[in-house]
Amino acid sequence: MSTASVRYIVHDVEAAVGFYAGDLGFEVEAHPAPGFAILRRGALRLLLSGVGGGGGAAQPMPDGREPEPGGWNRVQLEVDDLEAAVDALRARGATFRNEIVSGRGGRQVLAEDPSGNPVELLQPA
Repeated sequence: MSTASVRYIVHDVEAAVGFYAGDLGFEVEAHPAPGFAILRRGALRLLLSGVGGGGGAAQPMPDGREPEPGGWNRVQLEVDDLEAAVDALRARGATFRNEIVSGRGGRQVLAEDPSGNPVELLQPA
């Protein structure tokens, strides 16, 4: 079976690497060009592609739409202490789409990477 990955389009690959590796515990697997990096956290392989970075993922679609950051699809990262994770991210200037909410599966919040891509932090019930 081949490896599964998630790709995020970002405005600034360096800022995104700093956020994911510096703040969320990802390891940099490869960073072969300014507009592209591969990060890993456990089984999750995250591909970061810069807008207009020359790679295939950032090319316009046949209908003219341009790949861009944001949206609502997201990766979910489990944390042991949600409040501590939120406090640490806020101290480093991260923004959030909401406050911590509780549901059947646990407590969660949506952080944004430097390009506005959502990252769900979950403390399971």
